[in-house]
Amino acid sequence: MNASVAAVPPPLNEPVRAYAPGSPERASIERELHLQAGAVVDVPCVVAGKRIFTGRTRDVCMPCDHGHVLARVHLGGPELAEAAVLAAESARRDWSALSWESRAAVFLRAADLLTGPWRDRVNAATMLGQAKTVHQAEIDSACELIDFWRFNVHFYRQILAEQPPAHSPGTWNRTDHRPLDGFVLAITPFNFTSIAGNLPTAPALVGNTVVWKPAVTSSLSAWKLFELLEAAGLPAGVINFVNGDGADVGPILYGRPELGGVHFTGSTGVFQGIWQSISRDIARYRCYPRLVGETGGKDFIVAHPSANARALAVAIVRGGFEYQGQKCSAASRVYVPRSLWPAVRQQCAEMMAEMKQGDVRDFKNFVAAVIDQRAFKKHDAWLSRLRSETEIVAGGHAHGEKGWFVEPTLCRVDDPRHEVMQTELFGPIVSAFVYEDAEWSKVLGVVDRGSPYALTGAVFSDDRYAVEEALAALRGAAGNFYINDKPTGAVVGQQPFGGGRASGTNDKAGAAVNLMRWISPRSIKETFNPPLDWRYPFLG
Repeated sequence: MNASVAAVPPPLNEPVRAYAPGSPERASIERELHLQAGAVVDVPCVVAGKRIFTGRTRDVCMPCDHGHVLARVHLGGPELAEAAVLAAESARRDWSALSWESRAAVFLRAADLLTGPWRDRVNAATMLGQAKTVHQAEIDSACELIDFWRFNVHFYRQILAEQPPAHSPGTWNRTDHRPLDGFVLAITPFNFTSIAGNLPTAPALVGNTVVWKPAVTSSLSAWKLFELLEAAGLPAGVINFVNGDGADVGPILYGRPELGGVHFTGSTGVFQGIWQSISRDIARYRCYPRLVGETGGKDFIVAHPSANARALAVAIVRGGFEYQGQKCSAASRVYVPRSLWPAVRQQCAEMMAEMKQGDVRDFKNFVAAVIDQRAFKKHDAWLSRLRSETEIVAGGHAHGEKGWFVEPTLCRVDDPRHEVMQTELFGPIVSAFVYEDAEWSKVLGVVDRGSPYALTGAVFSDDRYAVEEALAALRGAAGNFYINDKPTGAVVGQQPFGGGRASGTNDKAGAAVNLMRWISPRSIKETFNPPLDWRYPFLG
């Protein structure tokens, strides 16, 4: 028993390691890459702490070398999904009854473990299984997840401290920040290991129990994270790990009457399907499920004639092609004034010609492969279409003989309503529309109405009035908005992440507002001297 309201370690953003040639961290990650590439891992499901090898497996291969098997993922089905729900429900009472400090300690310990040898294990699994360069794995896996775990504890304590004023004589008012009345289903994507780690653990921190369904394509790194959480002392059944196809296990999981909420990152269509299914049968649930989703994006960069052409070109190349454009925030549509286009076009083409593409184990490569054959075929078909319908500035082809390599591609369209300017491709394809300088104000309306999404966006300008005009005109067009910077790279505690419109519910990851979605507050009023007469004074 601990009668205290503990202070928590002040959260600081985890420093990013450089992995420069000859550095200790470079040698360490190279050893781990060699070790993991030389093994095939069996990834089980885990229910109530028990590893379950179903025997129904799917191979997970390196995107950069699709003949190289990294893992065999054991897939669950409807019966295992139901067992996971029951395990989460069984663990819920004891986990929610723990002091908040005890729950927080698990995730603070996990953050510390991820700064040690687990960092290489998670980063290497992300590099090999999801085709991230060492830099992208470092910032989007290790550092961001460490930040999520530390900042979430900090935000949780702030929430607990939010109490009603005690100024009413004879009474004491309090708020009990309870977990939800049911389990949380966390459905996580392939592209960010940090998101895969945050979606199940944020609800768990505040007392919920969870069923976690990771993307099969990122099962190796997800499994490393699950093992890390076990090493940090997470009790059995608090988070249950279920591999499987969405069609096999999804309807079972979000159809259970015990569902308390869904924490989702993935495609807009899938999230809308889950929402529709839940809404159709809303009367079956024990409570109204909380639906939190970060979905698609068609993220923009719009440049004013006063913009720095070089800075704009760098933002297009970095924002559009880092991690092969497979970030939810990746720049994919740009609007450039005619006066700047020749310089921007040339500089982008020159930089793209210098960028090397290949296996992530070669640290000279800036770009790697897309996640799987399905993505490769979609991008290859789009490139074929764009070669006939647009001006290809650079790139334009795909090569799938050894790995799923799609060339970083920049194309120019004549019509800002062209389908490539509106459709999320989730690959290294950026389209540009060149507008007349005098039509700056008009083009802001085109940007705002240019796609159904509203995740990230950026404006480039050295004219403060133009910046303010863009901020106002595009207020609803992006949940994360950048001025003279690429629209990627949100940092926990600095730029909480999320968008609106078709991009999601905007319940910012890495902020207190997200944790509040997993809490069901109870207001408590205690009266010290209750009235003993039913009559009010006005009756006299």
